[in-house]
Amino acid sequence: MSLFRTAVAAILPLALAGVALAQDPTLAATPPMGWNSWNHFAGRVNDADVRAAADAIVSSGMRDAGYIYVNIDDTWQGERDAQGFIQPNSKFPDMKALADYVHSKGLKLGIYSGPGPKTCAGFAGSYGHEEQDAQTYAKWGIDYLKYDLCSYAQIMRQQAPHDRQKQMEMMKDAYAKMHQALLATGRPIVFSLCQYGWDDVWTWGTSVGGNLWRTTDDINDTYERMADIGFNQLGLAQYAGPGHWNDPDMLEVGNGGMSDDEYKTHMSLWSILAAPLLAGNDLSKMTPETLAILTNKEVIAVDQDPLGKQGDRAFAVGLTEIWTKPLSGGALAAGLFNRDTEAHSVTLKLKDIGFSNHAKLRDLWTHQDVTASDGSYTVTVPPHGVVMLKVSR
Repeated sequence: MSLFRTAVAAILPLALAGVALAQDPTLAATPPMGWNSWNHFAGRVNDADVRAAADAIVSSGMRDAGYIYVNIDDTWQGERDAQGFIQPNSKFPDMKALADYVHSKGLKLGIYSGPGPKTCAGFAGSYGHEEQDAQTYAKWGIDYLKYDLCSYAQIMRQQAPHDRQKQMEMMKDAYAKMHQALLATGRPIVFSLCQYGWDDVWTWGTSVGGNLWRTTDDINDTYERMADIGFNQLGLAQYAGPGHWNDPDMLEVGNGGMSDDEYKTHMSLWSILAAPLLAGNDLSKMTPETLAILTNKEVIAVDQDPLGKQGDRAFAVGLTEIWTKPLSGGALAAGLFNRDTEAHSVTLKLKDIGFSNHAKLRDLWTHQDVTASDGSYTVTVPPHGVVMLKVSR
């Protein structure tokens, strides 16, 4: 038996017993930040687009704000060689050279596959080639893998028709198998599970090696879809923490389908949710407003807070909601959200969130300190907008 298979054989029983096996104790210690090609480029993405994204992350200041991963989504795959190793297609002539370029910018490169024979876009998946693909990714210098269920769902249904429990066991085993393959390479690779929140993935994602897992189906660039996803993350906070995060999908900020106030809601809510912040726009054509939203370091600090706590909804009155997130040092982030199409006054009572009347308040979008009156802070929140506060003792 090869050393590789010996290592896998030793690890696999632990994984299947539900023991969390982290590749690296510091891997994804805070929610991953970066960029993903799909939301804007979809199947058109190529080597030049990825290099341009890396350049823009640096020149725009996004890298300095924390955006590190440059992730290639679906449609990069070519054919397998005679030994079964995956090759990139003509859009990506030299994946190792691309990784070297991205690394030279102080960034990390991510890639995409899935446990089925085909990806969502019909390209080669990793089914039957998990060990080879993991070895290939490590050889290229890949730092992040998004692993999308796609065609494996058909295999689950074919092999276990009408047996939902067996199907779910198959899905978990498929993700655990790739995790073991990644572990065996010795290279730290963030493992992103993409299976749309099926079977309450947040309760078992860590046990199959996931550093993050999608909690929903796909987002799109509309307020309605973004809000439906974001405000329905209730009750998931207990499952998130350093090294393992709930993922409500990528950011749409800057893609043009929402107003700046709606994009601020998007960015604020994702930060309170301790969600991965993966920009999905064309970084070479950002407006100053888009860049300001994506690089607001005070809001990003809420997402990246080292305490590693996900926030949750504290109060809801009509179409206004207040969400809070515990922060290190005893502080708290509070998002005052207005889901209506008209402006509304929203009041935050400090005692209701465990603070005295003398607490300090900071508006994270205006970058100004604000003052409570008689233990309350009342503010007018624009339609589909947010006021985001940091409350400190």
